[in-house]
Amino acid sequence: MKTVHYNKAIKNQMYYQSYNKYGAKKTVYNGRKYDSKLEARVAQELDLRMKAKEFVEVVPQFRVKLYCYLPDGSQLYLWDYICDFRCEKPDGSYLLVEAKGMRTGRFRDNLKLLDGIWLPDHLDYDYEIIQQ
Repeated sequence: MKTVHYNKAIKNQMYYQSYNKYGAKKTVYNGRKYDSKLEARVAQELDLRMKAKEFVEVVPQFRVKLYCYLPDGSQLYLWDYICDFRCEKPDGSYLLVEAKGMRTGRFRDNLKLLDGIWLPDHLDYDYEIIQQ
């Protein structure tokens, strides 16, 4: 039986490159790191719209708790959906903005729950998808 020794020098020479499955390139805008160039461009557009007084506040990476209703009427928590931006309008209503390059199965599931259950329960929210 042979004993194979792992050479630590070879380990240090290995190069691991992380990449995105869909080709998105991380981009920095205004000191914040975004997951794609599209998301950074949307952030830039929302900043301009905020300077034009269309929005009071823009919050990136807004967490939405998705749920469904059980037959007895109680809510069952499913998972968190992180929307790219939540924009507060001057009248107190909100706009959820999602920058989307590729629609995945998980995104379609989130969209069904958001459209079917969450948005009707939160009437002061609107939803906008910006597709590449």
